[in-house]
Amino acid sequence: MLISTYMSDCIFCKVVAGEIPCYKIYEDDKYLAFLDIFPCTEGHTLVIPKKHVDWVWDHDNLGEYFEVVGKIARHHRDVVGEGVRENIFGWNVLHAHIHIKPRENDTMKATQLDDESLKKIQVKFKMF
Repeated sequence: MLISTYMSDCIFCKVVAGEIPCYKIYEDDKYLAFLDIFPCTEGHTLVIPKKHVDWVWDHDNLGEYFEVVGKIARHHRDVVGEGVRENIFGWNVLHAHIHIKPRENDTMKATQLDDESLKKIQVKFKMF
């Protein structure tokens, strides 16, 4: 069930609206993928629907959503030459999101990266 197009108190809706900057990896009319600023691995990416949905499982077209996630995961695999992990959990931000974590450098601790580091990673992983 889609809740609304935009929720003013949702950080990910603010990212979609351009009110909060992000490091985009992929974007189309319905979905946005951007780097996690507290990555667990280099290229750790969040894939979200642009339309606000509280939980992944409430999305009205899971097949379409997972097709996009699969496309991005396969791209990340090609970039790093290894597999990727995906996680679905959403208690930190109540907006559907799926984490894609390339296995390269997976010993990285989840720490905030600076702008320069995130821009370098964005260039490596972006799909546009």
